[in-house]
Order: sequence, then C-alpha cells, then structure tokens
Amino acid sequence: MNKTPEPPVDAFPDLNQAWPRRIIRRGDAVRMLPPHARSLAELTFDVGDVRLGVGDYMVRRRTSGLLILKDGEIALERYGLDSGPESLWTSFSTAKSITATLCGAALHDGAIGNLDDRCDLYLPQLRGSAYQGVTVRNILRMCSGVAWKEEDDGHSSTGGLSRALARRRAGTIMDLLCSLQRAGEQGVVFNYSTVESCLLGALVAAATGRTLADYCSETIWGPAGMEADGRWLLECDDGLEWGGFGVGARLRDVGRFGQFVLENGEGLGGRQILPPGWRDLAGQPDCAATGFGRLMPGNPLGYGYQWWVLPHGPTGIHAGAFSAIGSFGQYIYVHPAAHVVMVIRSAWRQHDDNDAGAETFALFRAAVLALR
Repeated sequence: MNKTPEPPVDAFPDLNQAWPRRIIRRGDAVRMLPPHARSLAELTFDVGDVRLGVGDYMVRRRTSGLLILKDGEIALERYGLDSGPESLWTSFSTAKSITATLCGAALHDGAIGNLDDRCDLYLPQLRGSAYQGVTVRNILRMCSGVAWKEEDDGHSSTGGLSRALARRRAGTIMDLLCSLQRAGEQGVVFNYSTVESCLLGALVAAATGRTLADYCSETIWGPAGMEADGRWLLECDDGLEWGGFGVGARLRDVGRFGQFVLENGEGLGGRQILPPGWRDLAGQPDCAATGFGRLMPGNPLGYGYQWWVLPHGPTGIHAGAFSAIGSFGQYIYVHPAAHVVMVIRSAWRQHDDNDAGAETFALFRAAVLALR
C-alpha cells in the first residue's frame, strides 16, 4: 500500500473551519458519564516482545484522545496533541457508522419502508444509472455491484470524489454517483466505497425530508444526551452532508454515540430510536459476501452495516464486537457482551498502518480483559 503524505496534526480539527458545515444540535439533557469504579490509568499490554502503557501508545501513535467506557462509566479518559475535552476532531470513515445508524432510525420512523427497497425509490435521479435497482441493504453492506476503487494505489476512484467536493457545488455527489459503471451483480461481492456512504446519507435526507445534520440531532445527538453541538461538513453551502466522513464532535460525545448503539438505540427517558434488534443486525455480517475473511485478501474482518466486525479468534475475546474505523487512527469499538465502548482518535503518519492497527487491537483486548 502506498503511503500518503504525513498530515499536520492541526489539519484534523481544522477541517471544521475549512469547509462549509452544518451544526448537529445537542438536546436539552446531557447524559452523565460518571467515573467507573475501576480505573485503567495503569493499563499495560504486550505487542510482541514490547510492553506498552497507555501513555506509550498515545505517544507512538500520535493519539489526541482515548476514552474507555464500561457500563456507560469512564474507566479511562486521556488527551494528547494539545487536544482536550472540548476539542472537536473531524472524523474520517467513522462517520459511515453514524450515517448507517441514521438509516436505522429512518427505518424505525417509517421514512424508509424496507431495507430491500430500491434506492431509486427515494432518489429518483439514480434511475438510469448503475444504481437503479440497487437496494438500501446492499448499500449498507457495500455490495452494490457498482464499480469503485478505494485503494490508495494512485488509481483510486476517491480522487474523483475529492475533485467533485473541491468544486463546492450543489449536486456534485449525486452527479458522481450517476456517472459510475456497473461491475457485477448486487449482493455478491463486497467493495468498500466511500461514495456509497454519501449515497446513503443522501437517501436518508431524501426519505426523511430533513438535512442529515438535523435528522442526526433529532435521532442521535439529542436522545443520546450529547454535551455539545457537533458539526457535519457539506459539499457546498446549504448542500449535502458528506455521508462517508466529516463529523466533528467531542471525544465524550463520540463515546456517547457508541454507548447509544451498544444500548440498542434507546435514548434518554427510554425513547426507542432504532428498530428492535438493529444493533445485532448492523453489527454482524448477514450474507456470504461480507463474512469473516471474505472482504479482501488477507483481511480476517467481516462487515455489517457500515461497521467492521471483529473475528472471534481462538480466545473469543472479541465475540460480538464491532468497530467504526477511520483513516489515520480513528476507532469506535463497541463490545455488547462486555458492556464496553472505546473511542480512539489519532493522527497517524499515514492513513493506514498495520503496526499501529495491531497495537490498537492489543489495547482493546487488554482493556476488555481488565474490565471483566
């Protein structure tokens, strides 16, 4: 995999200032996150022959924030890179999992009738394109059968998305979607595609008649008890949100999102936001194409509905766990059986780093074991 230029650390929060954005408004009530009885401040873990502490990990991996919740209580909260509790940090692909959760909320509301509905039922401009007839479910799975090349090899399709967004013109995302070609049958092959998360965001907005940020405020930010407003970057002033990335939020509020998902979409006061069983449906593979080890060569993960699913392995430590993963070291790890949520946001020196990823999952494993 080719390396991308090392991003300056201040580029991550500053994306919120460089692009048009829409506020995700918090609600009136804040969910408290009290300290857990057991602190993980002294947590250590082994990576090969090296033993690391939390501070070691954060320095090695340029981590700006690390939050570990057990039963909705803070077992560890730590900041770096001049970041703090009030800092917003712009998400990369972890936003995909937020967009998919909004799709679940729209299904529960009845704005989306069925996940097996065709996308062009909600977005008529897709008729006549390669996406005509593709179902909402196969967009959630990233199994559309539409051609897209995400890999950073100098020939990726993501350059087209970047160029489209750089125009800052309304409709550029939909124009790009309508220009793509069909590669095969839907539902047969997994193909990771950021632009399809943007499609999903556009679909939720069209189905609900709300901007994605406003709908997120109504169904996640308010009910989950966020402490601060968030931000969602737009294709242009008053345009579509970037459904695949671009959410700016405080670390604790990202943790509250993970906790909201872990608790099956039950908001403050017992309000049910997501369909019954959504967490376990969205957080696990539901077809052969997204099964463990089927996604890409050498990758043992599975895929749910815009969540990466961890293989159980011989120890079973990650059984049932799933994670949002974003470039440069962003994670939202949700482990329902262990009642654990972990959030990491970093500024890795390249967008993907196998060694850093291995250290991160070793940290997850050690934390789950320590909190048993």
